[in-house]
Amino acid sequence: MFGLFKKKSEVDKLQEKYKKVMEEAYKLQSINRTDSDTKYKEADDILNQIEVLKKKE
Repeated sequence: MFGLFKKKSEVDKLQEKYKKVMEEAYKLQSINRTDSDTKYKEADDILNQIEVLKKKE
């Protein structure tokens, strides 16, 4: 119960954002390849940010 309102770390926030962007990219894959590729690039950038933050820890 005490962890219910625990503040999320920056890594946790980025991981959630990464998951959301990857889902959007997957949905766009069959509809609009250009937008899908853009989303995959965005997801890759988020993943790089996560790696940088983990190295700092």
